Amino acid sequence: MKTSELTGTALDWAVTKCEEVKIGQPEGRTFAFEWSLMHDAGDMYYSTDWAQGGPIIERGGIGIDLWGNDKWVANYCEAEQYGPTPLIAAMRAFVASKLGDEVDVPEELK
Repeated sequence: MKTSELTGTALDWAVTKCEEVKIGQPEGRTFAFEWSLMHDAGDMYYSTDWAQGGPIIERGGIGIDLWGNDKWVANYCEAEQYGPTPLIAAMRAFVASKLGDEVDVPEELK
């Protein structure tokens, strides 16, 4: 899926993947995140919740500007992405910088 087209659950999943979120570390082992458990619990809404997406923007120094009257542009590292909201544009730029212009999103999240 094109990074520039990611929205909703698919975008939140991609951001979570970039953040390398982990669940538990029993006996020194780290397990990869279990997306369904975390998202269903209401924990992963980077593209719509400033409390979650905002720290990524601040930490990375992601630049966000209004582009025209109804579109936002975000720049992070070499990645430039657009979106209908500043948070969506920023999260797309973050994902593009880490995973590229296309992301292999699980079918159930599309």
